[in-house]
Amino acid sequence: MADERDPELPGLLLRTERDALIPLLRAAEDGDFAVRTACPGWTVRDVVAHCGSVLNRVVESRFGPDVFGPESNDRDIAERAGWSHTQVVDELERGMTDAGPVIAAAGGILDAVALGEWVHAGDVRDAWGLPGAYEGAGFPHALGLLVPRALRRKVPLLVAELTDSGRKVTLGAEQEGRVPGRYRGDGATLIRLCAGRPLVGTRYALEGVRERELGLFD
Repeated sequence: MADERDPELPGLLLRTERDALIPLLRAAEDGDFAVRTACPGWTVRDVVAHCGSVLNRVVESRFGPDVFGPESNDRDIAERAGWSHTQVVDELERGMTDAGPVIAAAGGILDAVALGEWVHAGDVRDAWGLPGAYEGAGFPHALGLLVPRALRRKVPLLVAELTDSGRKVTLGAEQEGRVPGRYRGDGATLIRLCAGRPLVGTRYALEGVRERELGLFD
């Protein structure tokens, strides 16, 4: 993976995921939005409302001292409680379309927003029992954002062998006195590990690094 930042990558990831996720949301029944997700306390609707609000905060440059924190997220979701499902999805679609150039111009500080929204799209698929959670067409772009995120978070050095694609990825940074960790498994499970998502039913091998050391989000 290249170390140099690609400023267009976050926007590409968001637009790619937009084209896959929005049709699923448009076709969903009302009851589908009430399904619980892997995010504690959040339904599918809450996840969609959170993602749309975050992206439009980025587009409109509306940042406060607790922005993206738990209380800010809860307020954003509560503010949309009276919206229809269609309105919530409309806001998400606008955000996924418009946020890319703003993130590109921010110099890297907002790149994790795009990665986080892509993970949340996986949360929706996972909640609905659909195939392709934490993978799909956006996966290579997400991986391109995962690598610098792991380096910035000082994750212990990990060499990941992705069995579903044959790709080998190096994440994190060297730490004195530690040999590189090893991961062998599919790409979606690597995302689950790094995003703190449930691992029930997965198969993977992890050596030299603890699961909790791979977390990339608070």
